[in-house]
Amino acid sequence: MASEYEKPDIKKLYEAIVNFDNDEECRDFYYKTMDSLTGKTNKDGTEETLRDKILKIYGMLFCEEAGLAPGEKAGPQEVADTADRLYIGGAYYDPEHWYRMKYHFAMIDDDNYDRFAALVLSDMNSGPLHEAAQNDGETLVVGEADPLHMTAAQRKNQQLKSVSFPSGGEN
Repeated sequence: MASEYEKPDIKKLYEAIVNFDNDEECRDFYYKTMDSLTGKTNKDGTEETLRDKILKIYGMLFCEEAGLAPGEKAGPQEVADTADRLYIGGAYYDPEHWYRMKYHFAMIDDDNYDRFAALVLSDMNSGPLHEAAQNDGETLVVGEADPLHMTAAQRKNQQLKSVSFPSGGEN
């Protein structure tokens, strides 16, 4: 039986992920929050965790080319394949605009793919990315695959789409 769902503090989750490597309390909060139950059931009959929910949302928003079925979770490969395509505000060569590089995820793998997905979504809901979207009009942009190996002309001419959540951090 699913336990009563308690909506997580997304801002606190964002800060825990940003400070994950340097603070044991942040790591504990991250794992506790990600393993919390949502009150829903997965297709396989298991109780859905926040981690499951985040990976489903990430898959829906960013993994279009992966061919995931509706409600299917993004896995390590899907997250890794999309991580270098996420830009803040625009597709520039400046590494500060590349989301993965800005947040120091040198590699996306089995150990951190869910943390990266949670970082992206919590940032869109209540982090600096949310504030930048509301105050400066900068959004998270999804670019073409493999931007690190694109020419300047390819980067300039790529197809981009903005991704945002409703204002106020609503789910």
